[in-house]
Amino acid sequence: MAEWQQVSGSLKAISAGSRTNVWGVNSAGNIYRYTNNDVSPWVQIPGGLTDIGAAADGTVWGVNASGNIYRYTGDGSSTHWKQIPGALARISAGSRTNVWGVNSAGNIFRYTNNDASPWVQIPGALTDIGAAADGTVWGVNASGNTYRYTGDESSTHWKLVSGALARISAGSRTNVWGINSAGNIYRYTNNDASPWAQIAGNGSDVGAGADGTVWHVNAAGNIYRYTGDQPG
Repeated sequence: MAEWQQVSGSLKAISAGSRTNVWGVNSAGNIYRYTNNDVSPWVQIPGGLTDIGAAADGTVWGVNASGNIYRYTGDGSSTHWKQIPGALARISAGSRTNVWGVNSAGNIFRYTNNDASPWVQIPGALTDIGAAADGTVWGVNASGNTYRYTGDESSTHWKLVSGALARISAGSRTNVWGINSAGNIYRYTNNDASPWAQIAGNGSDVGAGADGTVWHVNAAGNIYRYTGDQPG
């Protein structure tokens, strides 16, 4: 059985909080939410974003080409999005209270759960970040080095895990996926001694959910949902 099922549509970035909360952005910046119906899989949401983070609890955040940051309100108003102060290039939402981002300079920020003073800087430098519902956080830097957040407030904060990745997504402590600069797709083995198992396919962005859901998109914008753990 093929490990990936193609889903119609075209996206540049994708985020999967759970089986029922999957969002993406296409190359024009248009925003789409998965309908849970592969026959007509996507509904467009007003707004324009370049990266998006969807969580298992329904939380959704995004950033646009100018670095502006938005949280989805879901209230059906004409705006849909509430701007949050700050500037980020990549964003990941594990839950309402576990939101992380990276700015264009590589600085790392964690959401404080206070819109008046929303971000606290975390030591380190990353180019992509993945935050999970259970508090797990992973990141990669410009050299492709891969890190797991230790949360112990040590001087390092981050533990280097062997491997080279360009994109990373963490759905939970045990559901972490990445893509390297060549487009190869990897799944974390939960063993730092031999941390990554390559999964067939080629992608440019990946989204891993708390419930084991995984989606990826490739450089052509094609969209795939992982079926490898499902019964044949």
